[in-house]
Amino acid sequence: MNYFKIFELYQKKKKILIVFHSSSIYLCSSMKHTISLFDFSKKINYKNELLAGFTVAMTMIPESLSFAILAGLSPLTGLYAAFMMGIVTAVLGGRPGMVSGGAGATIVVLIALIKSHGIEYLFAAVALAGIFQMLVGFFKLGKFVRLIPQPVMYGFLNGLAIIIFMAQVEQFKITDSTGVSSWLQGTPLYIMAGLTALTIAIVYFFPKITKAVPASLVAIIVVFAVVLGFNIPTKTVADIAHISGSLPSFHIPQIPFTLETLQIIFPYALVMAGVGLIESLLTLSMVDEITNSKGNANKESVAQGIANITNGFFGGMGGCAMVAQTLVNLNAGSRARLSGIIGSVMILMIILFGAPFIEKIPMVALVGVMMMVAIGTFQWVSIRIANKMPKSDIFVGITVASDNGCPS
Repeated sequence: MNYFKIFELYQKKKKILIVFHSSSIYLCSSMKHTISLFDFSKKINYKNELLAGFTVAMTMIPESLSFAILAGLSPLTGLYAAFMMGIVTAVLGGRPGMVSGGAGATIVVLIALIKSHGIEYLFAAVALAGIFQMLVGFFKLGKFVRLIPQPVMYGFLNGLAIIIFMAQVEQFKITDSTGVSSWLQGTPLYIMAGLTALTIAIVYFFPKITKAVPASLVAIIVVFAVVLGFNIPTKTVADIAHISGSLPSFHIPQIPFTLETLQIIFPYALVMAGVGLIESLLTLSMVDEITNSKGNANKESVAQGIANITNGFFGGMGGCAMVAQTLVNLNAGSRARLSGIIGSVMILMIILFGAPFIEKIPMVALVGVMMMVAIGTFQWVSIRIANKMPKSDIFVGITVASDNGCPS
């Protein structure tokens, strides 16, 4: 029996495969993993892949911009990360259908480093984190992510959600010429609150009407149209930073190559590598369950590492798998790598030709979207089951949430 027949039975008639001789099962598994990029024995629905790629690109842009701004970086740094993480992991990753980009889970743990030492140290830490991730894949340690205790995951996700939400609240402040911040008052406050509420309402209610178009994308378009149509004075992305629209260029981080520098970036890189792999491999497991197939955790670890090293040397903020975008991709019908490649290329095209448009996006739209991301990230089930959890588990969850994984 040839390989393609075995693979067909493996996909469609799993129970029959069990009665084969063990060598046949081994042949199926080993041959399956020898295909490095695409499995040409599978039929690809190019229409679904194209539409899924477009949708993923549109949903990734606001999050990448928001997370970059959250960390005090140029929005372009977030878009570079979305492109490079997406294209590298789509081609080399261990899980077709999974989407990676400039995620908040990884950039949040580096905010302290950015504030204390600057962006060049960020790039160095991202590259070092990539090396750590590649080592995890090379030594086949990816499977151990399943051993992470649930309270730790609850604590990390809840802490991340709180930080994201509070960062959006900061947008309700205004800084005067002397650098003193104060809360918005009067008409500016009412405009900000009203548009934020409109964004949240669209993100919440639109999926109840249809899921054909991402709710976050619809919210941004609607709020953008309202601000533009009624000429409402409000802060835009251009007020935060301008997007040059150029290709990412090779750049060696401008830092002293000394032991002291390594001591500074090492803990941040280690935490980022761990957080990124946890997020990515848990997302991989989720896709496995949804698609009823099995990904390669070690291959994904190597791909995540290569993608972050690329980010470190080409001006990206790094990242990992993105759960929301992965679900959008799967719900749009994607089951292959093509949608991830298309989505990444579309982001690059937007960087090169769509900068003037992106700079006009109202910040209030991103604030509303990110507030909903924070609400969705928070593990509300951890509160419901708190009275049933051991006190030690509750303590661990609160400790992780309050520390949020940031090195001190």
